[in-house]
Amino acid sequence: MSLAVKKEHPFAGQGAVLAAALLWSTSGLFIKLVDWHPVVITGTRAFVAAVFMLAIRFMFPAPKSNARKNFSFPFWVSAFANAGVVLTFVSANRLTASANAVLLQYSSPIWTALLAWWIIKERPRWEHWGALVLVIGGMLIFFRDGLASGSLLGDGLAVSSGMFVATHVVFLRMIKDGNLRDVLLASHIIAAVISIPFVFLYPPELSAASVGPILFMGIVQQGMASLFFAYGIKRVSAVKAILTCTVEPVFNPVWVLLIIGEQPSALALVGGAIILAAVLSSTLIGKQREAREAIHATGTTASNRRLQ
Repeated sequence: MSLAVKKEHPFAGQGAVLAAALLWSTSGLFIKLVDWHPVVITGTRAFVAAVFMLAIRFMFPAPKSNARKNFSFPFWVSAFANAGVVLTFVSANRLTASANAVLLQYSSPIWTALLAWWIIKERPRWEHWGALVLVIGGMLIFFRDGLASGSLLGDGLAVSSGMFVATHVVFLRMIKDGNLRDVLLASHIIAAVISIPFVFLYPPELSAASVGPILFMGIVQQGMASLFFAYGIKRVSAVKAILTCTVEPVFNPVWVLLIIGEQPSALALVGGAIILAAVLSSTLIGKQREAREAIHATGTTASNRRLQ
């Protein structure tokens, strides 16, 4: 007698990506609480995340995967790209307006759609293109009050950060049968190593007020988020994952409002609502199509069996 296989929830993958984005969105709040050089924050946060993920790796070994894809060329491209995301974004925040940095980094859905279509043949559906247009419009409204002229170098680094995001996600999808947790672990180690010189140039002042937020960001905001993202990206397309991640900047001011009391502007609320509506609509349309295709496939299989 065969044992029934437990069916995975249809939104499990996207739910995991959403959980990762929500955890990532807390960084704005906790970075405000640490008076260190931004690259030192990035490096120490990455170091804590790496230690946490190593502990999880030994306590809860990942299921067997395609070993050929572990530590392959796509593995290292994705790992270095993710390290590049945090390092370029931190620098962009130092050299241009914060709103410019976030807005330009979130050009990443466009790069992801094009790169995924070209490299791994994940062609975006019409609802993805529609959601991309709405997300871009929502972002422009969301950050309208905070946009500034910025600097060419800072804005360029922010765009580079968005390209790194796209590269990271697409190459993760290339090795989706491998151990993706190790890719995220490697990226944290790379970011921590690159940040070492800054720790000596700008020695951090250790105190409970600074170490506490660093531990939270390393363990929860980066470590746990990486585990959620590694789970989710195996189950959803690159475009769907990156569209879901656009909720991150929307919720960033929410946590600041709840904890510190900073009130977001009316335009920020409107822009955020547009972004959330675009992601939700795209998700529901995609799930309806998948359900119709599954019913059609079942009907076709049944017809073929009757013909035989």
